[in-house]
Amino acid sequence: MTELTKYSTENRVAYITINRPEKRNALNPALVEELTDQFLRAGHDNDAKVVVLKAAGEVFSAGADLEYLQQLQNNSSQDDLEDTIAIKELLWNIYTLPKLVVAQVEGHAIAGGCGLAAVCDVVYAVPESKFGYTEVRIGFIPALVSCFLVRKLGEGRAKELLLSGDLIDAATASSYGLINFVTEKSEIASSVRNYAERMAVSASGQSVALTKQLLHTAQNLNLEESLEAAIKLNVQTRSSEDCKKGIASFLNKEKLGW
Repeated sequence: MTELTKYSTENRVAYITINRPEKRNALNPALVEELTDQFLRAGHDNDAKVVVLKAAGEVFSAGADLEYLQQLQNNSSQDDLEDTIAIKELLWNIYTLPKLVVAQVEGHAIAGGCGLAAVCDVVYAVPESKFGYTEVRIGFIPALVSCFLVRKLGEGRAKELLLSGDLIDAATASSYGLINFVTEKSEIASSVRNYAERMAVSASGQSVALTKQLLHTAQNLNLEESLEAAIKLNVQTRSSEDCKKGIASFLNKEKLGW
């Protein structure tokens, strides 16, 4: 494992750091592979209940690396297919990770970098951050991220961002629902840490995983089918040790730490 990414845990929170500040944390195949490995690692890390994705330097991620873009001109169709599948696996692993994933965005998140932030469960950003999907400006398309963004924002907002390639500030991104919290740069690290550590002890890890599964399932089924899936998960959860422990704690008015 090279130093394109860093991984650490503290107080039941895993921190995954993109570590290419000299390249504005731009994405290339090696970084995509490392990030995928790090999220798989976090998913199996018993010392971590919450995962924070952040970046070194002044930019969260500027999207595709320039050298990588140059390389694309010489790729075969098979190369392009394998490369796209790798990016899909990264986004999918973040989106479906059975743990809460928080993005700490300090600086701009552009194109693929904005895609990384968008698939996280909760996003904190500094006011100076800019967000946008600029692919159409270079004759490319935001193919993979469009699948996630239309779910998150709805078709109207997704079209506005994806078809224009315009950048928006953090306040606008918050009003659109692209991010959750706008926090001053001097406070964002502590705010994310406090939130992550609070979530690590205040919510059942099993319940978080099943709730994420439920939300994902609900978007792929019609209402009647999603209700049937919800019934099955509800029954499954009621018989779990976490649920029994939580209900007993509530009834006995005991403070419960997960």
